[in-house]
Amino acid sequence: MNWANRLTLSRLFLTMLFVAALNSQWQYGRTCALLIFLIAGVTDFIDGEIARRYEWVTNFGKLMDPLVDKIMIAAAFISLVPLKAIPAWAATTVVARDFLITGLRMMASSKGHVLPAERLGKQKTSWQVVTVIFFLALLSMHELRYANETSTWWYRAWHEAGPILVWITVALTIYSGLGYMWRHRELISPDQ
Repeated sequence: MNWANRLTLSRLFLTMLFVAALNSQWQYGRTCALLIFLIAGVTDFIDGEIARRYEWVTNFGKLMDPLVDKIMIAAAFISLVPLKAIPAWAATTVVARDFLITGLRMMASSKGHVLPAERLGKQKTSWQVVTVIFFLALLSMHELRYANETSTWWYRAWHEAGPILVWITVALTIYSGLGYMWRHRELISPDQ
């Protein structure tokens, strides 16, 4: 296993740490969750760069890198629901889309095809990451007492900018998922 794939798998471990930190009762758990999520994002960037630079692009990496990204994003969105950052319907939409695309990739794999991530899917992931970091940063600032519910800017960010960001992210998530399924519709054709 090459280093790019090792970094991809390390994100699974970081995802578990992230969920544990975000859901802990530890005084600085949310700040730790933010830092872990940022580190995981950096490993995502680095593993792709390593794979391309050293020509270590493998079928394992093409399949696992987007899958691990989906696990990390799903874990973040689900973990932010009880904290009232992300509405449950938005988290459900993100997770459902990712399950559908993963299922499509598994169908392709069973037919000898590997469906790599597409540009629009990567943009969707970027918006999802920005949304998660936005809410984690606000939670961290609240935890570190740089802001609270009575801070005008924090309140507006949480209750006005946050929902707009969620809507944009969900719209792009749905659009990219439908587009991906349409482009690969021959895999789910009933006559096959």
